[in-house]
Amino acid sequence: MLVCDDDNTRYNALCGVNMIVKIGDINIGDGSPIAIQSMCNTKTVDIDGSIAQILKLEEHGCDIVRLSVPDVASSIAIAEIVKAVHIPVVADIHFDYKLAIASADAGVHKIRLNPGNIGSEQRVKYVADYLNERNIPIRIGVNGGSLEKQYKDMPIADAMCASAMGHINMLENANFFNTIVSVKSSNVRDNVDAYRKLRAVCDYPLHVGVTEAGVYEQGVIKSAIGIGSLLLDGIGDTIRVSLTDEPYKEVDTAKIILQSLGLGAPHVDVISCPTCARTDINVMSLANKVIELTKHIKKDVKIAVMGCVVNGPGEASHCDFGIAGGREKSVIFENGVVLKTVPNSELLDEIIKFIDRL
Repeated sequence: MLVCDDDNTRYNALCGVNMIVKIGDINIGDGSPIAIQSMCNTKTVDIDGSIAQILKLEEHGCDIVRLSVPDVASSIAIAEIVKAVHIPVVADIHFDYKLAIASADAGVHKIRLNPGNIGSEQRVKYVADYLNERNIPIRIGVNGGSLEKQYKDMPIADAMCASAMGHINMLENANFFNTIVSVKSSNVRDNVDAYRKLRAVCDYPLHVGVTEAGVYEQGVIKSAIGIGSLLLDGIGDTIRVSLTDEPYKEVDTAKIILQSLGLGAPHVDVISCPTCARTDINVMSLANKVIELTKHIKKDVKIAVMGCVVNGPGEASHCDFGIAGGREKSVIFENGVVLKTVPNSELLDEIIKFIDRL
């Protein structure tokens, strides 16, 4: 457990939950907006390919991006990548402390590093001092599938917490407190339990995600459950959805998770019914068109596309605007009040008129 002593530096770093870690120009923690992260799946030495992928991530709303630095060539390449992109870059380091130093010199904004993996206390101290001088934070990342031997007989959530606290203590002993922590598992229940246990004993900002969540459909569901459960508990300062798919899909999924909990940026929320035998319009097609037409709008607005009057103005009365389909004509309503009935051929035009008003 983090305990405050008489040293003012330690007191300011550890006493209370109002801890902020700065990654580039982004604040993490203390109620700051929850930042969305992703990771390149390109080879870092492929400078042009990595830059192109990051620029696409930026377009989709990514706040922070991570690249693996497995060798010296990658640490050289990342310097060029940092210069060409517009969001903070994180270097992912395993085992070789020299690559952490090289990445810091390359201009990265954060190092992902478990200090217990890089050797002696002297090496940990050297890296800690080097990063402290440059105000570069470290993210400790514990993975339930690669725990140290001394924790193997413990329940997985307890083991991940113990491992994280062990790494934290190494950094604190090196007078390093500029830290973010994660305890990820591919098992959603273990993942959630570990974060809840860690939050109870650790005031550092938490990077939340479900690791190795899998291919798109499976990964989206596991991530929504795991990340969403924690965010509802108030746990999580920055998130990453891990998908075996294109990285931009991780960002899109993360945005939807945050928006669903009222934690994301202002946006148009399109609700639609699942349809049934009462439905006489193509709800799926119409809803998708509305989503496409409104994705650029940065306002908190709700639009309903409903398949019939039974679940139209009544069930969607909380929406700013909506349509309720009928066999030949459909109802237009705002804030639960029916405005008019129009031929189905004019539905999209009515929706576009409302969008134009936004």
